[in-house]
Amino acid sequence: SSAVPPGPPMYLDLVYIPNHSNRKNVDVEFFKRVRSSYYVVSGNDSAAEEPSRAVLDSLLEGKAQWDSNMQVTLIPTHDSEVMREWYQDTHEKQQDLNIMVLASSSTVVMQDDSFPACKIEL
Repeated sequence: SSAVPPGPPMYLDLVYIPNHSNRKNVDVEFFKRVRSSYYVVSGNDSAAEEPSRAVLDSLLEGKAQWDSNMQVTLIPTHDSEVMREWYQDTHEKQQDLNIMVLASSSTVVMQDDSFPACKIEL
């Protein structure tokens, strides 16, 4: 069941999808109620189903029930196979729902570590 309490939709600028976008914590009701311009999708563990294809599909289903067609930007923190397949399989529906998926080609290097990054302007 959803962890979102009953009530009217909440509108936010930026939302981190909880628990590495695991389907145990996020469902259609989450996206129907927690409406954001930007969603951060983390997770890069296919064995744990993170990010979950079911969560990504829930975004599409939940956003389809919004009363407006505001633009939503999805920001993945990793280039995962699940994200790539979902993007390709649902690209037309994403366009219909005004959902854009950011792909990052920038890399940040700090000390002895490097990681992908993207710039978000709110």
